[in-house]
Amino acid sequence: MFLFLLFVTPFVFAENNYFRLVIHGGAGDITEQNISEELKKEHEKKLTEALQAGYTILSQGGDSIDAVQAAVMVMEDSPLYNAGKGASLTVDNKVELDASIMDGRDHKAGAVAGVSHIRNPIMAAYKVMTKSPYVMMGGIGAEEFAQAEGLDIVEPSYFIIESRTEQLKKVKEISQKVEQEKGVNAALYQDPLMYDYKYGTVGAVAVDIRGNLAAATSTGGTTNKHYGRIGDSPIIGAGTYADNNTIAISTTGLGEAFIRTVAAYDVAAQIKYRQTPLAEAAKNTLNSVQEMGGAGGMIAVDNKGNFIMQFNTKGMFRGTIGQDGVPQVAIYGL
Repeated sequence: MFLFLLFVTPFVFAENNYFRLVIHGGAGDITEQNISEELKKEHEKKLTEALQAGYTILSQGGDSIDAVQAAVMVMEDSPLYNAGKGASLTVDNKVELDASIMDGRDHKAGAVAGVSHIRNPIMAAYKVMTKSPYVMMGGIGAEEFAQAEGLDIVEPSYFIIESRTEQLKKVKEISQKVEQEKGVNAALYQDPLMYDYKYGTVGAVAVDIRGNLAAATSTGGTTNKHYGRIGDSPIIGAGTYADNNTIAISTTGLGEAFIRTVAAYDVAAQIKYRQTPLAEAAKNTLNSVQEMGGAGGMIAVDNKGNFIMQFNTKGMFRGTIGQDGVPQVAIYGL
């Protein structure tokens, strides 16, 4: 049974001059027992850095689409999260990265899936949105496109860190035991949360001073995933969604459950068609995710700056900042 935790922070804004950025760095079995005090401080520092990157843009009147990209890039460049450098490894000891971004003004969106050479997948997703007629590109084609657009291309070894290698080794040992005892392929059928302690997908949502919404999500997937597996993060409507008339939202969790519930759009649809309050809509969707055996969390903001950071796990790396410039970050649940 999952413990359902709800976090909704009231927000007062100055008329026609408010903005808000909300970020997450993954949800899961994040407790004081699993996170050392030193690691906790590292996360708090990096979350604050990501918030400040987006704040710099929003406070100068910049667009929400640029702010979410800047915030996500900070987390992609950090080995603390399962996105970009430090991403989870596949069953064959490789990295396959996914990312997506969406602009609430016109519903334009871009995504990349299964890439292994693009330093910042969220930048590639942005290029797909702005420099191509497509919404999603994958694999070698996406990498060649990103290189042609001048993005940083790196060797796959750039993303691999020692702790992820050890994690994969541990997962494989446990998986072999599961396969022997239950006769199933654990790499395909077992919930990765029991090994990974957290879903480390990163994401950001924002509203700028013009009321424009944007959302971005980036991930390395799940540890020991079969090569070619793609989760919800690059799928518009599942892991990412933005619509100026409703919300901008980014999710994190067991991707298959978020895809099957079309989680991101489900929250927006409840608001659009039933006028369901944001917090209630998010709770309803997370309940649907849980009914399908999934766990995770989501962040969302509307065009008035109201926002949620909600999850049905024990914790979620998260934070927010508004026009007062004071970052607020948290890790554990209540």
